[in-house]
Amino acid sequence: MKKIGIIGLGLIGGSMAIDLRRKGFASGLLGVDADKVNAAAALKIGLVDEVVEFEACVDQSDLIIIAVPVGAAIKVLPKVLDRFEQTGSRDKIVIDVCSTKEQLARQVKYHPLRSRYVASHPMAGTEYSGPWAALPGLFEGRAGIICDSQESDSKAVKIVEKLYDTLNMRIIYMNSSNHDVHTAYISHVSHVTSFALALTVLDKEKDEKHIFDLASGGFSSTVRLAKSGADMWTPIFMQNSDNILRVMDTYIEKMNAFRSAIAEGDEDAVRNLIEEANKIRRIIR
Repeated sequence: MKKIGIIGLGLIGGSMAIDLRRKGFASGLLGVDADKVNAAAALKIGLVDEVVEFEACVDQSDLIIIAVPVGAAIKVLPKVLDRFEQTGSRDKIVIDVCSTKEQLARQVKYHPLRSRYVASHPMAGTEYSGPWAALPGLFEGRAGIICDSQESDSKAVKIVEKLYDTLNMRIIYMNSSNHDVHTAYISHVSHVTSFALALTVLDKEKDEKHIFDLASGGFSSTVRLAKSGADMWTPIFMQNSDNILRVMDTYIEKMNAFRSAIAEGDEDAVRNLIEEANKIRRIIR
């Protein structure tokens, strides 16, 4: 068991805290959050044992989890490694749980203690945020990605593997570049699409007040992601913009194919597009 420090006490950091304590991986949990309301709430609901300042969290923890938005993580990660160096701590480990990896990897590529950082991404979440959104079992059966493991100390990687095993996650290994391409396809553009559909319907709602009265489960599941926060998703879109734009170009091409087929009344073309899309059943059951 290890003392865990969590920087960022929201959905992911809080949910990890719940299960790492519940399953005996953590002997103690320290928390840091720039938002005083979040920090107080995390302490009150028992996500962490103590809320402390950044330096105390790093100094008193064996393993530090950076669970802040990627725009903040790119500043926090070097600070953690710098603190390791300043205090002569060469056996501590820091991981992040961010949705983009390439820029983080570049930020610390030449840091003297780069090997103490294990880049990771637990592929789980909901559209909600804050410590109140934290859930037990959030990571159960989900993919836990470890990136660029060859750049990290092998013993540090083994401890992070044990952490994700404790959360009952399926561990997948890849490099940062491939990670960012894959997440653009299966996560980031899904959010762009959901935000765009929500904006489309909200524009219509200005004229048609009862449009949401007609909304059913299909609509709700499609726009659920549009409830996700701008603080989280704006930096993700900016950091992974090249990959996201390439995927959006393909998505727009497919939308235009549907538009043309429908506009031309071409039933066969519409049917073919739908049946081609149905092949996703082989992958997602």
